[in-house]
Amino acid sequence: MNLTYLRIDLQRQLRDVANIAFVIGLPVAMYLIFGTTFGAGDESAGHATVRFYVMASMAVYGASVATTAVAGMAAIELMQGWGRQIGLTPMRPAGYVATKVAVALIIAAGGVTAVFVVGALTGARADAAWIWVATFVIAWLGASLFALYGLAIAQTFRSESAVSVAAAGLVLLAFFGNLFVPLSGTILQVARFTPMYGYASLVRYPQLRGQVIDVGGGASQDPLWWSVANVVVWAVVFALVAVWAVRRGRARR
Repeated sequence: MNLTYLRIDLQRQLRDVANIAFVIGLPVAMYLIFGTTFGAGDESAGHATVRFYVMASMAVYGASVATTAVAGMAAIELMQGWGRQIGLTPMRPAGYVATKVAVALIIAAGGVTAVFVVGALTGARADAAWIWVATFVIAWLGASLFALYGLAIAQTFRSESAVSVAAAGLVLLAFFGNLFVPLSGTILQVARFTPMYGYASLVRYPQLRGQVIDVGGGASQDPLWWSVANVVVWAVVFALVAVWAVRRGRARR
């Protein structure tokens, strides 16, 4: 990972005020809609409240949107010739991918922090302080999975539509990740193999200890090893696709 390139890219991202406002404002707005407009927010759910559950879910979605958008901008960079400039430096494809992921995580930290602050101010509660800390850290660092996802889409499609494609796919993945509406039955079983499901399960683990909130009324558990394996496998897949796409682009030049 090249620290000079990381600093330059981070400064460039921070100058995009509209994008930063979107990254921070979207998850906060969604939390306020889903977490504070229903009367069940103060009811218990595992080792915290329903409002805390919604807060964690919206932090997952917000962090994923942030990292996907930041990493996805790589497609536009390539069209502007920046990829050719990077190709002339000693930075390897894996280093380029790692640097993009680091920048995306730094940007995503702002969105996750904003959701947690608003959640605390509006009544989200947990049984212990460590649940807050663990949920925050997992939501933040776990978003690196979707930085790899955004980078893989951007480097593969190499067009202005790449960011739109990645964002549209993210909405579908969020649905299967149990973020918007609790799933049940066959859809829930299929969802367990999708990228965001494992990430969301890990974020909720401090609160639910693997328990799955099933809209159908059924009771089920997600073992910790399954959630970890889901995240690791998808991270490897997205990373390999991203590195392959970067190498393919350089070979063409």
